[in-house]
Amino acid sequence: MTPDLGVLLRHWRDLRGTSQLDLSLDTGISQRQISFIESGRSVPNRETLMAIARALDVPLRERNTLLLAAGYAPMFSESAWDSVEMKSVTDALTRILRQHEPFPAVVMDRYWNVLMTNESAPRFFGCFIDMSARQGPRNMLHLMFDPRGMRPFIADWPDVARSLFERVYRESIGRVLDEKTKTLLAELLAYPDVKSEWKNPMAMGFTPVIPMGFVKKGRVLNYFSMVTTVGTPQTVAAQELRVECMFPADEATEALHAEMMAACAGHPEA
Repeated sequence: MTPDLGVLLRHWRDLRGTSQLDLSLDTGISQRQISFIESGRSVPNRETLMAIARALDVPLRERNTLLLAAGYAPMFSESAWDSVEMKSVTDALTRILRQHEPFPAVVMDRYWNVLMTNESAPRFFGCFIDMSARQGPRNMLHLMFDPRGMRPFIADWPDVARSLFERVYRESIGRVLDEKTKTLLAELLAYPDVKSEWKNPMAMGFTPVIPMGFVKKGRVLNYFSMVTTVGTPQTVAAQELRVECMFPADEATEALHAEMMAACAGHPEA
């Protein structure tokens, strides 16, 4: 065992605001044993270590890190999202995307990079900007924050930016910001006129959803999103995938959406 295991476990326990006594009650492992593991005086077996990880809601990728720190082989596959072992999942994602037509739907990784889309997603964004000019991999947050992207077409931009920052925290894997997510946030804050205080939690009042409005020819189309994740994932990739489906927030938007998609045919039009 490397001396990092105890540090890692204390890190996760502190993140969850859980005492050794609380963790003992949650897992059935004695507080004394937990203390010995964290101090490096005891090496837990795999089952004990995974029981602690489950109780602390440690993401699968980081559970592998705990196992390695304890001298064990990783338990959870870190194969790519489009690997053969993920075929049943990617087939299901393809069906979800196809069935969401004629509204945009995308599959993203934990860093908001777009991995899959239905036909409507690039067509929708192509009604506003030249998507072919944007270099891959395409990132949804950069697309929304970039002044050369969708940002000029977003109604109530400050409120939308705040809601997107809030989503980064809320939808992060294991409710923890890793270093790459922190780097992504720093990149968003580096865009012109993005204020650091927008990262703070926001109160939107009593509303069922926070709509995102897009302005087209002086008219506002309002949408809201539903996010789907894989239930009981057993691979890192499966846990880190999510599907975002956009829905019209009102009947007027539904009608305008059909009109816009038919008119622009995927080409940018101011």
